[in-house]
Formats: sequence, structure tokens, C-alpha cells
Amino acid sequence: MTDDVMRFFAAWMLTHEAADEGLKAAVLRGESGGPEGMGGGPDAFVDGLAAMVAEEKERLKRALEARARGEEPAAERDSDPALEEIRFEVAELRGRLDSIESLLETLVRKIG
Repeated sequence: MTDDVMRFFAAWMLTHEAADEGLKAAVLRGESGGPEGMGGGPDAFVDGLAAMVAEEKERLKRALEARARGEEPAAERDSDPALEEIRFEVAELRGRLDSIESLLETLVRKIG
């Protein structure tokens, strides 16, 4: 029984190790191809996507490390003014929709 469990975990580790190595190779190919390389065939798209995901993973790691140190992540510190304007407008729309909803609820109560 113990040998079976050990063999299972060894196979599991080997499978994940092979997948990790394949993913690392795809990331390297995607980074070397650049954004325009994603149009170079089915493998090029996967490689480019893997590279983009790896880049986002690194940003996430940096943000989590900054939070663990009690710092504000760079992405939250250096926000895009256009994005902030959109957030403001969405908040305004939410407020107006809440007003309309409460007005409609009042009308329904008075009618019903």
C-alpha cells in the first residue's frame, strides 16, 4: 500500500514537473516572439498567452509582497486618470440608479 501511494505521488510530481517545464518553455517562446508573434500559428498564440499570463503573475506577486510589507501596491498608487474618471462616472450612475429604484419602489407602494 505504501509503495502504491509513493508511486502515485511520484507520478503526480513528475506530471506537474513536465507541465511546469512546458509552460516555462512556452513563456520564453512567447516573450521572444513579442505581441506580434501571437499571429504566427496555433503554438505562437499559446506561447504569447503564456507570456502575458506570466507577466501578470509577476505583477500579482509584487502587489502581494508589497501588501505583506504594509505598503500600497504600485498599481493602486499610480492609477490611470482616465480609469479614475470612468470609476467616478460609474459611481455617479450607480447613485442615480439607486435613486430611480427607490422612487419606483415608492410609486409602487403608493399605487398598490
